[in-house]
Amino acid sequence: MEYLSAPWREEYVKRVFKMNECILCRALKLKKDKEAYILFRGTYNFILLNKYPYTPSHLMIAPYKHLASFERAKKEATDEMVDLAKISLKILKKQYKPHGFNTGMNLGASAGAGVVDHYHLHVIPRWTGDSNFMPLVGKTRLTIEDLDTTYERLFPFFQKEKKTRTKN
Repeated sequence: MEYLSAPWREEYVKRVFKMNECILCRALKLKKDKEAYILFRGTYNFILLNKYPYTPSHLMIAPYKHLASFERAKKEATDEMVDLAKISLKILKKQYKPHGFNTGMNLGASAGAGVVDHYHLHVIPRWTGDSNFMPLVGKTRLTIEDLDTTYERLFPFFQKEKKTRTKN
């Protein structure tokens, strides 16, 4: 079996484990969605850009309630989370045209969770050949656009989706 390292994650993981405050709760407390990169607010969950993305437009869907245990969450909250994942996939397919997606949760530190006490779902667009040598050799992660550009590109589509949901 071959093992690959991901050294660019070290700085992030160290910083997160030193933080006294949850980064997801902190994003909500800002009350400035653009500054926090929050794209959408639902009834139980919100969608935001990952500030340390694996690929451009890497999203996270998190509940408002600070809760580590997905299985203890209310059905309404987890149902909405899945609905928001479907909306995210639809918008990302249209706007970024990825070849595929990774979606999932890292529940617990041993599973790779950078935010251990607040469960969340990752939606990560993928393109054939999007992995390269830079993170391994150069300890540098390349992205095709900055977070502000991604936010400006996606925000109108999530707001349009919000209006559609409100009408129904």
